[in-house]
Amino acid sequence: MPIQRQAETPLPTPHGTFRIIAYADEENNPMPHIAMVSEKTDTSQPVLVRIHSECMTGDVFGSLRCDCGEQLDEALRKTGEEGGIVIYLRQEGRGIGLINKMRAYNLQDKGLNTAEANLHLGFEIDTRDYDIAIQMLKDLGAQSIKLMTNNPEKIDSFIDSGINLIDRVPLEIKPHQENYGYLQTKQKLMGHMIDLPKNNNH
Repeated sequence: MPIQRQAETPLPTPHGTFRIIAYADEENNPMPHIAMVSEKTDTSQPVLVRIHSECMTGDVFGSLRCDCGEQLDEALRKTGEEGGIVIYLRQEGRGIGLINKMRAYNLQDKGLNTAEANLHLGFEIDTRDYDIAIQMLKDLGAQSIKLMTNNPEKIDSFIDSGINLIDRVPLEIKPHQENYGYLQTKQKLMGHMIDLPKNNNH
């Protein structure tokens, strides 16, 4: 069963008023995917879009092990200012879930990088899927987008999607000592387009 809009309501935030829309395959799904649509959004023009995968540790608790919470905040700031859509996908830990992500953190503390830790637990480096985000964007009427991302896989997911990706907007966060190695792994092993300083003395 394809996902559908289940509920929507205006949501005032520090970055402006958004329409929050819950998408799920059934009406009482407790973990719906979310679209945050700025009231300034004009879908007749290329729409600024961020596809953000859930990261409870970063988004909610401000973890410094990653840049996820800061990326989400910056994406909401930019879309609130310029108009745009933030898609929030419920695929925690690059798709392995919160419990396994915590296990992966313990492995990282023993010397593995984020990619090696996922592989050690029996998962792929990145199991995320962006098809649902594409379905949501089509439902929202976004035909042409500017995608806020550093991730080449997200860009590739729009090939033959029916949505015209006209530009990539970098979304870089200043690294911390705690997440420098994580960002380095994303840059070197996963091909993320991140401009990191040569050392981690921030």
